[in-house]
Amino acid sequence: MIMGHDKAEQILSVLPGVDCNGHGGCGKSSCSECAEAIAAGESPALCPACTQTEVDKIAELMGVEAPQAKDEIAFVACSGDAAGKARFADCASCREAVEKGFVRGECKSGCVGCGSCIEYCKFGAMKVDNGDIIIDTDKCTGCGACADAEACVQGVIRMIPRDATNFIPCSSREEDDDLVREICGFGCIGCGDCARACPEGAIDIIDNHAVINYDKCVGCVACTVKCKKKIIVDTVHDLTKLKDKVAFVRCSGGKKASQVYKDLGIQDCREAVKKVDPKDYNLCTTGCTGQGNCTAVCRYGAIQVVDGTAQVDPDKCVGCKDCTYACPKHLIVMVPYRGAKMVPCASTDDYASKAEVCDSGCIACEACVSNCPNGAIHMEEAHAVVDPELCENCNVCQYMCPRNVIAERAVPEYNYLQRAALGLGEGE
Repeated sequence: MIMGHDKAEQILSVLPGVDCNGHGGCGKSSCSECAEAIAAGESPALCPACTQTEVDKIAELMGVEAPQAKDEIAFVACSGDAAGKARFADCASCREAVEKGFVRGECKSGCVGCGSCIEYCKFGAMKVDNGDIIIDTDKCTGCGACADAEACVQGVIRMIPRDATNFIPCSSREEDDDLVREICGFGCIGCGDCARACPEGAIDIIDNHAVINYDKCVGCVACTVKCKKKIIVDTVHDLTKLKDKVAFVRCSGGKKASQVYKDLGIQDCREAVKKVDPKDYNLCTTGCTGQGNCTAVCRYGAIQVVDGTAQVDPDKCVGCKDCTYACPKHLIVMVPYRGAKMVPCASTDDYASKAEVCDSGCIACEACVSNCPNGAIHMEEAHAVVDPELCENCNVCQYMCPRNVIAERAVPEYNYLQRAALGLGEGE
């Protein structure tokens, strides 16, 4: 067995061999000291730049079981230019820029873009491009030197798992939400919606901005979808495609039915459909039963029963379609997220029957059809249907509808800043 200094020399020969000069994640002042610490009994994976193969070799030298190697890369938790990048362009270092001070309207927590971190990277994995720090993930070994306090005086470089798919590109400590919105398009306002939406509890609000705990993160879309400012970068899902459609409930008058089923002791939509003939209780034959099967399957709290009828919050809905399968009456359909007028009624009954059981159902008068300037509305099984591809949200149909049935759906802001944060161009 190799002993003492000889063992440390053997370990040193396995290490990547690029000395971080005390700035790396091992916490030692040199590679030699790191090798000696491992030889003395510290983890064979002490050097974060080691690959699994290298960790295995070191463990073999030590005669111990090989632990899991760290596989991390550096990530700059700032994608904006609000920290005075343009003004600091002539500064010799990031420290000089920070000591120069920030002016009103600048982010005090962001990347100043002088690139001091680059000189600490011994693997050639970093460069600065017009004030933006670019990290080559293929070259980055995860040594952690660039994340050292001396390398990044603003503390915006963090080590994250190489296979991470969700990122929050902001380190703002600003408490004023409105000010964050004013100074940076990528700024996190610390609202906590992403944290509350995360099914794994993987997000915390720290110093007024969201931070992901990658030990818990499973790479789902909950935080990306819920983010008010749409700044959370998701390299797996394109939010513009994911949110192309959201759920919509084709009923707005289930209050009466919901109460009837509750009085009958029924708490399940499928049971209500199976056991009760709506006509026996003067109920709409196609309306919402209001017992919440759809709400039970929604992982994001996007659908709730309000006054006996299921209602979808399109800002929370991720378009997963789970609720459409849960509804035994097939009342829930997918409609464009971009917004359009919708008719929340699917009744196939005649006018007299509808009028008797519901005061918010479509009576098929066709006033909306005949007055739509774009021909976007047609009749389908005794109720109006809006073609969202043709609808221009002009409000004529709502004005003409004698029963005020047609629903207004707000057009969301198509402001998906995570694409810019990823550096993606049009079509990518």
